[in-house]
Amino acid sequence: MTSVTPAPGTAAPAADLSSLGLGFASAKLLLTALELGVFTTLAESADGSAEAEELRAALGLHPRAAADFFDALTALGLLERRYGRYRNSPAAQAHLVRGPHYQGGFLEGANHVLYPAWGRLTEALRTGRPQADGDFEAMLADPQARRMFLAMQDSLSRPLVPGLLDALDWSRYRTLTDVGGARGNLAGHLLRARPGLRATVFDRPQNAGPCAEHAAALGVGDRLSFTGGDFFTDPLPPADVLVVGHVLADFSRDERRTLITKAHAAVRDGGALLVYDPMNGDTPHLTSLVASLHMLVMTPAGAGYHPGHCTGWMEQAGFTDVTRHPLPLGNTLLVAHKPPARKGE
Repeated sequence: MTSVTPAPGTAAPAADLSSLGLGFASAKLLLTALELGVFTTLAESADGSAEAEELRAALGLHPRAAADFFDALTALGLLERRYGRYRNSPAAQAHLVRGPHYQGGFLEGANHVLYPAWGRLTEALRTGRPQADGDFEAMLADPQARRMFLAMQDSLSRPLVPGLLDALDWSRYRTLTDVGGARGNLAGHLLRARPGLRATVFDRPQNAGPCAEHAAALGVGDRLSFTGGDFFTDPLPPADVLVVGHVLADFSRDERRTLITKAHAAVRDGGALLVYDPMNGDTPHLTSLVASLHMLVMTPAGAGYHPGHCTGWMEQAGFTDVTRHPLPLGNTLLVAHKPPARKGE
C-alpha cells in the first residue's frame, strides 16, 4: 500500500501555515534574482561585493524597494551583508553564478513557464487540461524560448551524470542513443567520462544546430551526432545503450509502453535501457509529487509513475534484470538489460 511521507516540519502550528501559504513570495524572490542577474553581477564586481546603491544601479532597479529586496535575499540565505556591503552566500556563489557550474537554468525557465502555469493550478485540477501558455512547437520555433528550454534541460541533466556512470559497466558498450536528449548535454558529459563511447542524440530536428554547437563546446563534436525525428512516428536510432530520461513522464501510460517497446527494438542484443524520471515510489515524497503536478499543468497526458509499473513495461517488452537506483533531484533510474542473441540467431 502506498503511503505519503510528510516533509519534515509540516505538522506546523498555525503561524507556520501562513508562511507556507505565502511560500510563493520566497520562490519569486529567488526567481526574480536570477532573472535580474543579481548573483552574477555581485560575482563580477571588483571584490565580489557591493553596497545597496551600487547593486541597485548596476541592476537598473527603482530605489523604492531595492534595499528590501536585497535584505529579503539575505534573509533567505542567498546573500550575505557585512559592513553595509552585499555578497553572495557560498551556495549562491557556487551554483547561481553563470558559468560551468550554474544550476539556475531550470529555475530561469521555471520563472517564465512553470510559475504562470502553477498560478492556474485550480483550473488544471478541475479540468485535467494543461495550463501552459503557447505550445511546444511554437516554443521550438522561437530561438529565445528554445535557448531557455535547452538551458532548463541542461540544469536537470548535468547532476545526474555521475549516477548514470555508476549504474552501468560502460566498458562493455560502444554506442549510446539519448532519446529526447535536447542539445546533448547528458550525452556529451557521458562521452567526456568514457572516451571509447560514441553517442547519437535523438530529438526534434530544431535541436540539431544547438546540439552541434554544444558538442563542440564540450570537446566531443567528433563523437556526438544528432538525428532529428518524432518519438512515435520514427524509429529510434539503434545503439548498445538507450537512455530515455525525463521523457516518459510527459506522456500517457499507453504512450510510455509504446516508447519502451520501440526502445527494445533499438537496443542491440546484450545492450541496456536506462530510464530516469522523478518517479512516485511506495512512499512518494514532495519532490516527486510536485514533479508529477508539473506534468499536469504542462502536458495533455503526462504524470508521475511508479517505478514498479515501469519495470513491468520493460519486462513485457522483453528486457530482463531490471535494477533501481536513486539519482539526485528526486529522480529514480531504472536499468534494464536486453539478453544476448542466442547462438544461431
